[in-house]
Amino acid sequence: MPRLNLFGKSENKLRPAWQASVPDHTNSLAWSPDGKFLAAAAVSGPVTVFDAATGKPVHQLKGHGFGTAAVAWQPGGTLLASVGQDNKVRLWDTLSGQEAKALEAGGSWAEKAVWHPSGQWLATAAAKKVRVWTAAGELVRELPPQAGTVMDLAWRPGTNHLTLLAYGAAATYDPLASAEPVKLLAWKGSPLALAWSPDGRIFAHGNQDSTVHFWYYDEAHDLQMWGYRTKVRELAWDHTSRYLATGGGPVVCIWDTKASPKGPEGSKPQMLDAHDPESSLTALAYQARGFLLASASTDGQVVLWQPTNARGPQVGAFKFPEGEASVLAWSPDDKSLAAGSGAGGVAVFRAG
Repeated sequence: MPRLNLFGKSENKLRPAWQASVPDHTNSLAWSPDGKFLAAAAVSGPVTVFDAATGKPVHQLKGHGFGTAAVAWQPGGTLLASVGQDNKVRLWDTLSGQEAKALEAGGSWAEKAVWHPSGQWLATAAAKKVRVWTAAGELVRELPPQAGTVMDLAWRPGTNHLTLLAYGAAATYDPLASAEPVKLLAWKGSPLALAWSPDGRIFAHGNQDSTVHFWYYDEAHDLQMWGYRTKVRELAWDHTSRYLATGGGPVVCIWDTKASPKGPEGSKPQMLDAHDPESSLTALAYQARGFLLASASTDGQVVLWQPTNARGPQVGAFKFPEGEASVLAWSPDDKSLAAGSGAGGVAVFRAG
């Protein structure tokens, strides 16, 4: 555990609680709603459920043949959803550690799974298809095939609307009511990752062409930010919906949506620089209700930031001894941060 000289004294607000491992590259993490368990997926397939207090494995789930792509814990429930390269959506009973359902995702592979905040519906993406299921595994609706592979999807906060990101457009549906889009926002390009602001007013997407696009949804008004070193997959909103943190290189850029009456376009972002200049960010995560931001990078570091701290925004750091820091997830109470590594490491920290 590295120690940093912060604010003129030895202090680090990223304090390791435990470390464990999965068979190989950790590519997805999910906390149980009560914060008592942490699920970690290995890219080769297995999913391990850990006791979040001790780091001891509770269940070893077989995951998916050819590889698990993502795991998502049901809000307010005990189901863990997983998707993978075997074209399956699997629902796991985390009390027993047994598979409850195995569903057909609709494509050659499945990469995305997102629960509605109510925990009643699960949306999954496989190639150009998106299907919406009940928590019992019943198909609610298959949405029309998109123009390209669905790169990301997210429920619009405060609604039953689901936004899909694919080549050339972001399409929003009310899948409980219709297969026709509620709104289609066209954009000529290849988007990669999507994030809704918590207030549901703005969504942003990072793109293959090293840009970030903002959409003011109700007005169908868009802005674009450029100048990134690499394609942008890392996006994280703060809980006030004012600040958006973005990756696209080794430096965290934070855009202020209230920089002017017209939004962040033309403004200069806050830039947080602590990672190796030859590295690239792999994940960003804000607390759900606090002001701490975590970043992970190919340099193996997890860095904790408090961007509004006048004495210096960097308040903690940790470095995995092997492999990149690959994924991040805050616990439901914002008191713990989980991180995974490309070498199969899993670490939980007490933060703040």
